[in-house]
Amino acid sequence: MSPPKRPLVPVSSRRKAVDDYFPFNLLPVECQLHILSFLNEVDKCSCALVCVSWSCIVRSWKLWRVADYSRRGVFHLGREGLLVSNREFERWKSWVHHYTHHLISRRASLLTLKASFDLGDRCNKWCELLSHLLDNVHCRDLSHLDLNWTFTLLEPLDLRVNSGSSSHQDSITKMDQVTSFQELLTKLTHSCPRISKMRLHFDWSDVSVSLLNQFQQLRVLELKYFWVFKGVTPTTLQALTKSLPNLKSLTLQILVPLRNLGISYTLESQSLEFLDVSPSRGLVFSCLKLPALRELRAKKIVRGITLDRRTRLRIQSRWPCLYHVLRAGTPKLQALNNERLLPTWREESYGELSAILEQSCYCVQHLDSWLW
Repeated sequence: MSPPKRPLVPVSSRRKAVDDYFPFNLLPVECQLHILSFLNEVDKCSCALVCVSWSCIVRSWKLWRVADYSRRGVFHLGREGLLVSNREFERWKSWVHHYTHHLISRRASLLTLKASFDLGDRCNKWCELLSHLLDNVHCRDLSHLDLNWTFTLLEPLDLRVNSGSSSHQDSITKMDQVTSFQELLTKLTHSCPRISKMRLHFDWSDVSVSLLNQFQQLRVLELKYFWVFKGVTPTTLQALTKSLPNLKSLTLQILVPLRNLGISYTLESQSLEFLDVSPSRGLVFSCLKLPALRELRAKKIVRGITLDRRTRLRIQSRWPCLYHVLRAGTPKLQALNNERLLPTWREESYGELSAILEQSCYCVQHLDSWLW
């Protein structure tokens, strides 16, 4: 039986198929790198298996600019606070170490570092892992740091199955976390002085504030609370904002302890344009010196405590109305709590802002529902 005849393909069609072929390898190297830069880490590694030339170009440090440990590998994606088995945790930890080795072997030149590790963990030594990464990659140009140093993304049900009466978590103290965080922050001041965007939990100790003040290129700063019982002194907060000359955006999550009820704060910055204190609780401003501020977000949090009338009035009398604070210290303010302000808002009474101030101001006129 004769084999079936192959259909004839017109010459024009064959020429068209050849014309549709795109000679990627003939592009300039910089163009190839630019195209491959849009791929994620997994796709880049897949491209390295295509041919020798692609493997060489994928190894370029220009394609490895992000170290993202918050992706949890390829499993449990998008699930916060997940409790897993020891086997799953060991699997994830192996991915973390392989990922670190991969970045080092590629001679990564990092622009972004994202991680969530409990730096007080003496068993897994996450602080040493991040320090090892910073020592073995090029991070002088690192500009974006997103670090949660109080929590490991995948927590196993039991790190030490046969640990006896004292568990691993009981051996981790707040002081261990703070000490390791300060060691890492010290390394970052020397290795990554050009960080312009920083998002992290903060302990507000004098040492940490002094280290944070050394990042003179900071433009965007978001500080989350570390410990609910840790107070922030007014002088510390004022010194921090004054010491960062290029700061444009600041987000604060400060939980003022009840023992500090009645304390008010001063904020001073010549460059700050956006301020968000809505995640804070009990943060009251007595003075704002923010000549460049354009937008403010603030929210009054109900404390749910009971005070007698005399004590309540004594505390309330210490706090000025937010309207007068803004009027005196924010000449360029244009938006308050996502509400656009009229250009004449300083020239009139705060009647037009009454609804916003009820949600944001702690003064006597706006505090009736807060302290009981």
